[in-house]
Amino acid sequence: MSELHKEVSDLEQKSATAARLFDIRRIIGGLFVVYGVIVTIAGISPSDADLKKAEGVHINLWTGLAMLALGLFFLVWLKLRPAPAPTLPPDSGETPGH
Repeated sequence: MSELHKEVSDLEQKSATAARLFDIRRIIGGLFVVYGVIVTIAGISPSDADLKKAEGVHINLWTGLAMLALGLFFLVWLKLRPAPAPTLPPDSGETPGH
């Protein structure tokens, strides 16, 4: 019975690790940071035609910086408030199948 308990404990730890790894805040934050870097780089030196279309506003630069800020917000939020480990319901003391 102790070997079964050890296997269940190992699976619980793997499940908790997977839940933290695939937290939606990590995915959203990572994507916003990556795209924010790309758009910010594109907005650092816009062409005259791009500035004329945007009526003189460096829209790619400001959008990229906003995306970076939002992505960093999600990643900091993930770091400060990590997802709790999933808990199993209390065992009723019955064995499965009986």
